[in-house]
Amino acid sequence: MKYIKRIRDLREDNDKTQQEIAEYLGTSQTMYARYERGANEMPIRHLIALCKFYNVSADYILGIDKEQNK
Repeated sequence: MKYIKRIRDLREDNDKTQQEIAEYLGTSQTMYARYERGANEMPIRHLIALCKFYNVSADYILGIDKEQNK
């Protein structure tokens, strides 16, 4: 579950709070925190939204690619 670390790292690298990302995704901060802890799996629609928000590929977030931008 490499995406757990990747979504946290992306958020922190962009100086965003869990609350800000949760609002962007249309979910609660509590639910987003559960994604970052691995307590809940993130829905595909949220993965797609995060890819657009951070301008990275789904392969990067999922740990398939090691580089953010190719």
